[in-house]
Amino acid sequence: MRLHNLTNIKGAVHRKKRVGCGEGGGHGKTSGRGGKGQTARSGGSIRPGFEGGQMPLYRKLPHRGFNNYEYRTNYAVVNVGDLARLDAAVTEVNAAVLAEAGLVRPGVKMLKVLGDGEVTRALKVTAQKFTGSAKAKLEKAGGAAITA
Repeated sequence: MRLHNLTNIKGAVHRKKRVGCGEGGGHGKTSGRGGKGQTARSGGSIRPGFEGGQMPLYRKLPHRGFNNYEYRTNYAVVNVGDLARLDAAVTEVNAAVLAEAGLVRPGVKMLKVLGDGEVTRALKVTAQKFTGSAKAKLEKAGGAAITA
C-alpha cells in the first residue's frame, strides 16, 4: 500500500459550500445570511445581553448579596487510601512528599486529608485540615495527624 493508493471512506469528504454563486446552487442572493442589517454584514455580531440600545435587563436589576468566590480557600485533597500507595520507606508525609509521588500538584500551600480508603501502616501526616474519619484511621493505624 502506498500513499497514492489510499482513498477516503465514503462520506468522509464534503464539498465546500459555495455561497454567492447564483440561485441554482441553493446559497445565492443573501448567501445564507438572511435579510439585511447588522447580522448580514461581516463582523456583525451582537454581544450577549445587548437589547438594541434599550437599557439591558442585567443593568436594570439591583445587584445585591455577597459572593465568596474571590476569597475562598482552595485545598488540595488527598484520601487516606491514597497514602497507602506511597513508598514503604516513607513515614512522614507532607505536601512536598505527596507532590513528589504525584498525588497532588507541586507548590500546594493548603492540604486536606479525607477519610476514604484504608491505611495499614503508621504514617505521620502533616496537613492544614483533616476530616474526623481520616484522623481516626491514621491514629488507629499507629500514626499521627498533625495540623500545620
